[in-house]
Amino acid sequence: MAGKNGDIFSDVAEEGPSGIINKIFPKMISQSTAKDWINRRRSHIRPWSNFVDQRRFSRPPNFGELCKRVTGNVEHFQSNYIFIFLGLILYCIITSPMLLIALSVFFGACYIIYLRTQQSKMVLFGRELSMANQYGLAGAVSFPFFWLAGAGAAVFWVLGATLAVIGSHASFHEIEGDVEELQMEPV
Repeated sequence: MAGKNGDIFSDVAEEGPSGIINKIFPKMISQSTAKDWINRRRSHIRPWSNFVDQRRFSRPPNFGELCKRVTGNVEHFQSNYIFIFLGLILYCIITSPMLLIALSVFFGACYIIYLRTQQSKMVLFGRELSMANQYGLAGAVSFPFFWLAGAGAAVFWVLGATLAVIGSHASFHEIEGDVEELQMEPV
């Protein structure tokens, strides 16, 4: 499948990175859905000055207050916590060159599979492969690279760091004034 200039990659260069991702993973998530989700998260971000205001941090007096703080703050600062999680993922990928190489191998294999399926159906041992099988093949090819890069440890580091940061913030940050509290009335 050649582009306008007869070059396989000429149409990819014209479309940019988002066009490549949409071609490789067409049915998984649409670009408009991702943009809508990100815009919704951005619109619900609480001001970072309130998020890190040191005057609003204190030790909860009892376990009930701790639980109330955690649930209230997770609901109130949900978008801020999501961006902290994404930032920790980005930090982990940037600081691990082998993980960056493994991700490049995986997405490169997906792109090669995409190019091959544009030319003809992919057949292995006389059987036509579905899209799920093809991406599974890309995962199998890149698995040794992920294993060598320590991707499992990176995943658990990101989860642990996220739980520690978000848990400590949600526990020690006083609940914002606009969070409604449910109270039971006597009957």
